[in-house]
Amino acid sequence: MSTKVLSFKVNNGWDPYMGFEMKKKGKFKRAEEFTKRMKEVHEEAEIVLRKSQEEMRKYANRKRSEPEEYRVGDWMFLSTKDLKFQMKGRHLEKLIE
Repeated sequence: MSTKVLSFKVNNGWDPYMGFEMKKKGKFKRAEEFTKRMKEVHEEAEIVLRKSQEEMRKYANRKRSEPEEYRVGDWMFLSTKDLKFQMKGRHLEKLIE
């Protein structure tokens, strides 16, 4: 997935982000376990998504080549296949040459 959106957010409408530390320990054991598990799931999902993104980038770029650089004064060929040579009954001589 290269959507940069976790499937958890797609399914639930919010991120599983746990950006806070528990202040009290021991009393809320189940809540601690839940936050730890959610952090683990978030980290695992991030790793898998980054790997998938790298694979997609690799396959998308496999036939890509570096663009040619042109400078002022370079000669090049102009395809006239799609150009209309007549404008108000005149030929455009500079394009025909």
